[in-house]
Amino acid sequence: MTVVVRPPPALAMARRLGDGDGSVQVHMDAMAATGTAKVFAVYGKGGIGKSTTSSNLAVAFSKIGRRVLQIGCDPKHDSTFTLTKRLIPTVIDVLETVEFHTEELRAEDFVFEGYNGVLCVEAGGPPAGTGCGGYVVGQTVKLLKEHHLLDETDVVIFDVLGDVVCGGFASPLLHADRGLVVAANDFDSIFAMNRIVAAIKAKAKNYPVRLGGVIANRSAATDQIEKFNQASGMRTLAHFPDLDAIRRSRLKKATLFEMEPTPELLAVQDEYIRLAEHLWRGTDALEAEPLKDREIFDLLGFD
Repeated sequence: MTVVVRPPPALAMARRLGDGDGSVQVHMDAMAATGTAKVFAVYGKGGIGKSTTSSNLAVAFSKIGRRVLQIGCDPKHDSTFTLTKRLIPTVIDVLETVEFHTEELRAEDFVFEGYNGVLCVEAGGPPAGTGCGGYVVGQTVKLLKEHHLLDETDVVIFDVLGDVVCGGFASPLLHADRGLVVAANDFDSIFAMNRIVAAIKAKAKNYPVRLGGVIANRSAATDQIEKFNQASGMRTLAHFPDLDAIRRSRLKKATLFEMEPTPELLAVQDEYIRLAEHLWRGTDALEAEPLKDREIFDLLGFD
């Protein structure tokens, strides 16, 4: 008797799409499309300030009259706490309370309004060592669609965990128009950015997402970032210095737009508004090429 071994459905789909050779990838459910909103997925090295950047960018979009939804994709679920002033329940938390019967949930169970009307959702994550972060993101987007919360949203910002680029945590790229990278002017940040560039390039083969550029953060200068940009085809979208007011804003559970104004802080606020306006008008897709690891080692450093 001949035994025919068939690959699991997810693996068969990965092979058919050519998305992530040699691994099982998370693929977008047609029901999980985000509609007409402009969608941005924010990545970067762990601890580089993605949540601070995402939250203040969300406020900047709201300041120019856009209806904004921010989705935190870190099990730490602290992406939105400067907007809401607390750690809000995660989608996984509320799903567990109804034994994952989504029809029993109301929108107010998992969507919370933050500063200046920004809507906030924390996807949460599976217990450590179990499940997939990509599944959690997919369930979150499906819930938002079921409750028609994306119908009147202009901008969606995914704030994604660290520099992880596995199939699960790359899943926000399946929903995004542009992938944005937050990086400091140092080797570790740029090395992480290079991996993220590779991940977005891979997803762009089969999904609409394209590279938007890099947001330089916590850096007085950008010379190393610009070296990488010239070599890879990336571009800098905005530059935020390493101000103590930015650190204190997290401690105060406040966005930069709520802090006591100083000339330096007003300049940062203006830069966020400029970035929001630029992203809203639309950015050309980048065809950046990731570098080999050895190339980054040879490229970066002071002359």
